Amino acid sequence: MNTLTAEKRDLKTKAKKLRKEGYVIGNLFGRDIENSIPLKVDSREAAKFLKDNKKGAHITLLVDGENVDAIVKEIDYNAMKNETKPSREREKNDQEPLLPPIQPVIDYGSVVIKNSRAAIHCLTIAGQIEGHMLLPNTQKATKYEHVLPLLAYLEESEDIDGVLFLLNTVGGDVEAGLAIAELISGMKKPTVSLVLGGGHSIGVPLAVAPMVTMIAPSASMTIHPVRTSGTIIAAPQTYQYFERLQERIVRFVTKNSRIGRDEFLRLMMDTQDLASDVGSVLYGEEAVACGLIQRIGSLSDALDALYVLIDEKKR
Repeated sequence: MNTLTAEKRDLKTKAKKLRKEGYVIGNLFGRDIENSIPLKVDSREAAKFLKDNKKGAHITLLVDGENVDAIVKEIDYNAMKNETKPSREREKNDQEPLLPPIQPVIDYGSVVIKNSRAAIHCLTIAGQIEGHMLLPNTQKATKYEHVLPLLAYLEESEDIDGVLFLLNTVGGDVEAGLAIAELISGMKKPTVSLVLGGGHSIGVPLAVAPMVTMIAPSASMTIHPVRTSGTIIAAPQTYQYFERLQERIVRFVTKNSRIGRDEFLRLMMDTQDLASDVGSVLYGEEAVACGLIQRIGSLSDALDALYVLIDEKKR
């Protein structure tokens, strides 16, 4: 029979606080037990236990030095966050609301990383930034109507300490991309971006929006003027509109990075770099050298930077 070590917990301490401290909460029921005994279990021990035991398993509970024979009556498991969670009834008793449901990784490219240091939400911005028109099913896309409310939730959630953005995007709709970038830059919660593969076109404002920005050595970023597809009216107002739209991008990028306006415009209007287009391609170290991105980094570097921001915010 498997043994699981548990401690009695004080109901005055909220479940949210215990989970942040690395515990999983539970309750022990029995004929000879009046009401129930609230318990807390080390989350690492609980994770090991769940690998070999399911609902209905016979176990020995070691509660404050006393052995208790028990049967696992119920297991509430949050696959998205890779952790056990209290049932709705126990959440209500502990006066702590359940988190709103977060879409699975396969649909929205996001996951929560939780350990003893912090709870980090990792959000992927990949493929093309979809605007008001639906893209074909054959194209990978990041949908702004999913990302915008998620960012608002993450900013206000007490269960999330920081957000890591992983970027590999070819660009896409300018206004949708700027909307996402504006929300990211306005967040008070610690944020870090890591450009992997590419952060092209409107992906540039998205890459520079977080508090700390990084790029992998092999990643690239394309800077070019605004363009459109389809029919346009050849009138002065059309060119003025493109000029003003482009100015919004220039202002945002120069405000949220160390690159100067003149240098950014020079890269945008370069006619020598691209074979069939106007603009420039910057690779990892080049993006850092010109001030567009703060530093070269890997996944571990990005996580370390985010932990530093989180620790500073907690002080």
